[in-house]
Amino acid sequence: MTKNTTGGGKTPALYPVKTKVQITIIFFIVLGFYLFSMVWTQREMVGGLGDALGNMLVVIEKFFPPNLEVIPKVWGEMAQTIQMAIIATTAAAILTVPLAILSAQNVTTFKPLYYLTRTLLNILRTIPDLVLAVIFVGLFGIGVLPGILALFIFSLGILAKLISETIESVDMNPLEAMRASGGNVYQVIFFGLVPQVLPQFTSFVLYVFEINIRASVVLGLVGAGGIGLVLDQQLGFYNYQNAMAIIILIFVVVIVIEYISNKLREALI
Repeated sequence: MTKNTTGGGKTPALYPVKTKVQITIIFFIVLGFYLFSMVWTQREMVGGLGDALGNMLVVIEKFFPPNLEVIPKVWGEMAQTIQMAIIATTAAAILTVPLAILSAQNVTTFKPLYYLTRTLLNILRTIPDLVLAVIFVGLFGIGVLPGILALFIFSLGILAKLISETIESVDMNPLEAMRASGGNVYQVIFFGLVPQVLPQFTSFVLYVFEINIRASVVLGLVGAGGIGLVLDQQLGFYNYQNAMAIIILIFVVVIVIEYISNKLREALI
């Protein structure tokens, strides 16, 4: 028979009293914020939800049945949207490589360069893609160029952060061994770092490409080209049945691209 080594035959508490008190206080603070937010927004939500439910049938009647005859006429704009996402994602993936390495703390030992790159990427991520599209439309006019630039900066901020965090989690022993055996910086990166990061890099690029397909549709609503611009025009002209057909087309294309992307991810990783 085993003896209780804690003495007195009592089971030790899993958490000390101080920790339990702190957890309880945090729980009630979070609960208080939740209740406050719910009460504060309820005044607007109740009226808004009531109006929305009342107008739902009216909106459905306007959008249905969709005019599917318009789909062949907008294939060019749909292809333009896909091309915008491909160009922006590819350019961002190429530029992400040096930026991710420079913003990885375990690889970039020169701290001023590390903090400068990190700050730049943080600034890029704080600007929404929709705001970027509005700025570039004002600079370059309506078209695909503002959309590509907005998606490029948006993708660059996301990819660089994800890849840099992946680099910071790699096993540094192979890299240190290559340095000790006389390998230069490029050899260490290419033979020691790339093989560890490549699967995640591929997965993240495909993931960002899927996001860009959806985002490019939204950017078109502010004049950044593609199928979103056509959708905004149809809504502006109150051609709701045409707009519904375009929405169905976007939905189908996004589902197909996501399916292909998942298959590519499974094959490459």
